[in-house]
Amino acid sequence: MANRVPPTLLVCCLSDFVRYFAGGVLCCYTSISYTDTMKTVLITGASSGIGAATARRFAAEGFNIVFSYNANQAGAAAITAELEERGVEVLAHHANLNDSVAANQLVDAAQSHFGQIDVLVNNAGGYIDGDEWDGDVDVWQQTLSQNLVSVMNVSKYCAAHFLERQAGVIVNVASRHGLRGSHEEIAYAAAKAGVINVTHAYATLLAPYGRANSVSPGAVNTGYWLTAPADELAATIADKPLQRLIEPSEVAEAILYLGTNRSAGTTGQNLVVN
Repeated sequence: MANRVPPTLLVCCLSDFVRYFAGGVLCCYTSISYTDTMKTVLITGASSGIGAATARRFAAEGFNIVFSYNANQAGAAAITAELEERGVEVLAHHANLNDSVAANQLVDAAQSHFGQIDVLVNNAGGYIDGDEWDGDVDVWQQTLSQNLVSVMNVSKYCAAHFLERQAGVIVNVASRHGLRGSHEEIAYAAAKAGVINVTHAYATLLAPYGRANSVSPGAVNTGYWLTAPADELAATIADKPLQRLIEPSEVAEAILYLGTNRSAGTTGQNLVVN
């Protein structure tokens, strides 16, 4: 397993370039194709935000796109139409991934449609109101299921496929809160810490043929932050190294890096994008 990379510095050494990034923010581009043998990506929760940006980024690299959505049917239709207009093969699949049967059906649909899955991006999840330290246990349980159990559900079926093929990559979307906890979103932070933990487990499981890594974004310019109170937004930005929100496309770039052979020597790592 690769050595842990310090959060303040990563050196990406590829055959044609060396790039550095500080504070966990990654921007790596190269003219070499790293996806010639990788054709299909399965992205959970890609009807908007980070998931939609990730679908666009992988599509630009020539991948077939399979994605799941739950409540946002309009968003799913919009991203499907956008990608199909660009000539991308897309399969959108409605699923509540808290349910193991639904997760299995999603993976089966992807394999049936495209023959195989090369990359799994576990992105689905999100904050639920009432998740404070003195919140309701039902909210905590739903939060843990939506943000951690869903990852384990989909990964279980994809990992079996990867082990059989002796190839495959998992990229899990965690969170900055998974690194230090937060009493204001206590179950969400715990779930994302769990995502980072199970990523190490999948890295061990899939080695030496497959890989697993996670991405931990900071506050991203999507979802809650689009309508957040001005004072909360200002305080959050003031606390960030870059003094701004991260764009979904920047997180997608990190996911692409970890999901393709650009990062062929990296597994079991958590990349902070903040």
